[in-house]
Amino acid sequence: MLESTFVLGMASPTGLIIISVIALILFGPKKLPQFGRAIGSTLREFKSATENIIEDDESLDTPSSKSKKQEHQ
Repeated sequence: MLESTFVLGMASPTGLIIISVIALILFGPKKLPQFGRAIGSTLREFKSATENIIEDDESLDTPSSKSKKQEHQ
């Protein structure tokens, strides 16, 4: 019965509590804040990198000012 209720993408509050308790047992209370900071900084870097990629794509899609001047002539 447990196999039928377990889903890898489970994000229910009960699942998160179970994962948190297992992490606390495995790593201890002193290491968890370090892991949290590392995950947070990694997510910030990933977010800024994706924003930079989006900005670069948008700048490639818009015509430059030089080509706009050529269109008006």
